[in-house]
Amino acid sequence: MSQFVRQIPDGDNRERLVCPDCGHIDYENPKIVVGSVVVESGRVLLCRRAIPPRRGFWTLPAGFLEMGETIEDGARREALEEAEAQIMLDGVLAIYSISRIGQVQVIFRGRFDGPPGFAAGPESEAVGLFGWNDIPWDEIAFPSVRWALEAWRAVGSGRLGAPATNPPDDPRGIASLPAEAARTGSGL
Repeated sequence: MSQFVRQIPDGDNRERLVCPDCGHIDYENPKIVVGSVVVESGRVLLCRRAIPPRRGFWTLPAGFLEMGETIEDGARREALEEAEAQIMLDGVLAIYSISRIGQVQVIFRGRFDGPPGFAAGPESEAVGLFGWNDIPWDEIAFPSVRWALEAWRAVGSGRLGAPATNPPDDPRGIASLPAEAARTGSGL
C-alpha cells in the first residue's frame, strides 16, 4: 500500500495528499458542527463538558454532523445526546467559520418539544438553564459559544433574520483562546 504524498495535483493550485500509485486525491475539507441555543422562558440550556477538549467547561449542545444527517437532524441529535432534551428548531441563528481548526458551525435557535426536560447525557457532567446574568461566562468552553449566546441575546425570541457570523475582530475564526484563558477558562 502506497503512502500518500503532499503535492500540487495537475490542474490544482494547492497541495493535497495524493497517492503516487493511482493518483487518488485525499481532499481535506472542514468539518461541519451543528448545535442549538435552546431557550425556555428567557433562559438558555448549557452543558458542562464531560469530554475533552475543554472538559468541565460550559457549552451549547453541539457536535459534529454525521454522514446521512441533515443539519437540523444533527442539531436535534446533539441536544438529545448531550442534554437528553427533545427540541424543536426555530431556524438558523448563526453560521461561524473557524478556519484555524477547519470547522464550519451552524447554530440554530431552538426550544423544548413539549414540557422542558433535560439531564446530563454521557458527554456532559451537568446541564442547566441559565438566565443571561447567570451564564458562567468565565467557564465558557469556546469563543463561538460566546458568539452564539450574544447572537441569541441580540435576537431574543423575535423573528430570525440573516444568521449572525463571525465577529468583525475575528472574521475567519483564527484567534485562539489566549494561553491563560485556554488553561483556566478566564478571559473568554
